[in-house]
Amino acid sequence: GPGSADEDGDAVGAYAIKRFLTIIPVLVGISFLVFGFIHLIPGDPAVTMLGERATPERVAAVRAQLGLDEPLYQQYLIYLRKVVLGDLGLSILRGDPVLADLLHRFPATVELALSAILLALAIGIPVGIVSAVWRNSLFDGVSRLVALTGVSMPIFWLGLMLAWFFGVELGWLPTGFRLDTDVVISPVTNLYLLDSLLTGNRQALFSTLRHLVLPAVCLGTIPLAIIARMTRASLLEVLSQEYIRTAEAKGLPQRAVVLRHAMRNALLPILTVTGLQVGHLLAGAILTETIFSWPGIGLWVYEAIQARDYPIVQGATLFIATIFVLVNLCTDLLYGAIDPRITYD
Repeated sequence: GPGSADEDGDAVGAYAIKRFLTIIPVLVGISFLVFGFIHLIPGDPAVTMLGERATPERVAAVRAQLGLDEPLYQQYLIYLRKVVLGDLGLSILRGDPVLADLLHRFPATVELALSAILLALAIGIPVGIVSAVWRNSLFDGVSRLVALTGVSMPIFWLGLMLAWFFGVELGWLPTGFRLDTDVVISPVTNLYLLDSLLTGNRQALFSTLRHLVLPAVCLGTIPLAIIARMTRASLLEVLSQEYIRTAEAKGLPQRAVVLRHAMRNALLPILTVTGLQVGHLLAGAILTETIFSWPGIGLWVYEAIQARDYPIVQGATLFIATIFVLVNLCTDLLYGAIDPRITYD
């Protein structure tokens, strides 16, 4: 009736605001846990900065400068107040603002994570559909075995094997960094694929693609397997419904029954698991970026953990957690667009 669209829009807006407000205590809790666990790590940041031969007086002066001589609860409250003001602190080792470094490195991680999830969707969904339609066939058995292997395979082992085989033995693909050393790109967004297209730099585009293949395949293997398995399970459940048998009885082509009717109702679980995987990719890129020397947040955090650079680890963890929660919020809001039966009252 009249006004129903406005009412639906108001309901979605109210739900979004309610979910957004729940992010605040979640992030406060995450910041508290990260702060506490990091300060339990053995070692003194002041000694890390100055070296083992630093005098006790110099170490004490640096600790006072960094606020490390204050009680932990006061350090946490100071940190929390700065975060609310948009200040994630300064790197202990380099003295650079953590937020500036984070925003500089974030596009590299986004490019890698998006490439991995797009690869997982492009292969995982078709494989899951074919497995469900041809249930218990040879293809279904092989795909399930491959999916189980993909979920079980450690990323660090897969990354090393990919780098060794395709990079060292065959020499087909580079095993590190985002770009060849002799290639120059004009940064616009710091997403090299997009910047190459915007500037019409074919050499940079080709180089970026070659460097992206191995880390994207490595990072996307587990999401691919999970999406394929979820697509198969979800679609099998929908195909057993009465309305699907009715559509088949009416003589509709199998392609239309599967893609037009069944897949629309099977998308919700797939969307849920995809949203979770996007968040996991941002957090799980540490191993992949370290193996392939990918200059993103993951490699940055790994180096910061080794150096006990607390502000970097705290800032990056809080930032990734925020992205994770926002992705889940967007996923929830997409449910209504896919399935009109879902309301946000």
